[in-house]
Amino acid sequence: MDVANTWLAVLPVLTVLVVSVTTKRALLGLLSGTLVGAILVGGWGFFDTLVGTFGKSLSNETVHWLVLVVVLFGILIAYFNASGAVSDFARWTEHFVNSRRKSLLLTWLLTIALFIDDYLNALTVGTSMKRVTDRYGVPRSMLGTIVKLTSAPIAVIIPFSTWAVFFSALLEQDGVTVNGSGFGAYVQGLPFVFFGWFALIIGLLLALGVLPLVGPLRRAQQRADQTGDTLPDDLTEEERAFELSDDADPARRPLPFNFLIPIVTLIAVTILTEVDIVKGSAAAVVVAIVLYVAQKRLTIKQLFDGAFEGIMSMGYVMVLFALAFMVQQLNMDLKLAEWVIGVTEPVMSGALLPAIVFLVCGVYAYATGAFWDLAAVITPVVLPLAIAMGVDPVLAGTAVFSGAALGSTTCLYGDGIILASKSVGVKPLTLMTSILPYAATAGLLSLIAYLIAGFAMAG
Repeated sequence: MDVANTWLAVLPVLTVLVVSVTTKRALLGLLSGTLVGAILVGGWGFFDTLVGTFGKSLSNETVHWLVLVVVLFGILIAYFNASGAVSDFARWTEHFVNSRRKSLLLTWLLTIALFIDDYLNALTVGTSMKRVTDRYGVPRSMLGTIVKLTSAPIAVIIPFSTWAVFFSALLEQDGVTVNGSGFGAYVQGLPFVFFGWFALIIGLLLALGVLPLVGPLRRAQQRADQTGDTLPDDLTEEERAFELSDDADPARRPLPFNFLIPIVTLIAVTILTEVDIVKGSAAAVVVAIVLYVAQKRLTIKQLFDGAFEGIMSMGYVMVLFALAFMVQQLNMDLKLAEWVIGVTEPVMSGALLPAIVFLVCGVYAYATGAFWDLAAVITPVVLPLAIAMGVDPVLAGTAVFSGAALGSTTCLYGDGIILASKSVGVKPLTLMTSILPYAATAGLLSLIAYLIAGFAMAG
């Protein structure tokens, strides 16, 4: 049936969100959304469409890249746990982290420091800090909220990240430059990436205890205070055992460098290879193997067992990725982006343009899990429109990038939420619902800021 570029194109997205929230099962929601999308695209031949879309998802280069990243991180995390490296790091932090507030502030600062890529800081900081925050009764969902409120926003406002490189290229491609470069235009627009700034500030205030806990976070904290259990109650026994596993010897002097050296290797190699996280992760795994075998913390058998355990622990994440990309592919087949642009373009006028662009991009990114894809599709439409309407194209571009960051921070089946939830040991739905009140506040403040900036800078 030909339903492309009509209002029916939103049905798969709505199905994913409704089923996921009502059943608290993200996988079921994604499966339902792909089925609805396949029926809309293929009609009675929906099964063939479903199989074809699955094949496209598995052949997607981004999926290959993500699988490599999460497999290598899974192996590295398993080695950290089996060797006691994370426990050593947690015990070492006792020298300067002696309170709940300091543990959360350190979480925020580490996420800032690893600004190169939001995958890198979401996976690394969650893994390194969960034992530290556990000590002070911080729910894992609270830890994940601080990390995710900071990871994509810092990547979008530091001009030397993977996000900045990509968005600078988009600006230059569409002729929006400063001193002849898209990078110059991006740097000029940094003060106007409002969602990034507001999310960072809210994350810091939350870490410092200035902002109150609301909704799911408040309930998680009450549960942790009453039971001492920082893990959510929806984990299986196997997942709980993995999160609580600790082979460290309490009598042994903690060696924080067993954790820090692989992490520094990961960061250094990632930077030196032009932000290639796969190469950085592989180098970190090799360094960890050399360290732990040389110290006799792991035997050859434990290395193989750990690698297998690490890969298996990421199985859920890999399935989520495959399904998420199936939903994205079906959205493209249904021309959802074109429909959204067509519906909103008539009201994209003058000073209102930046605010409307941010709102549309934020909602679309949250609903679809497409962030860079969104920017690549919408930026070539928005920038010429802004120029034609006398609106600063740099300001309009930052509205697109802010919307993408909002989606990455909140989308249930976006790669950012999936990776961050895995690193702290919670379900994606738990993390999303915990973040939403705070991300929505940052989003509302950003919308107001774009309204003000749009009228103040109207040509």
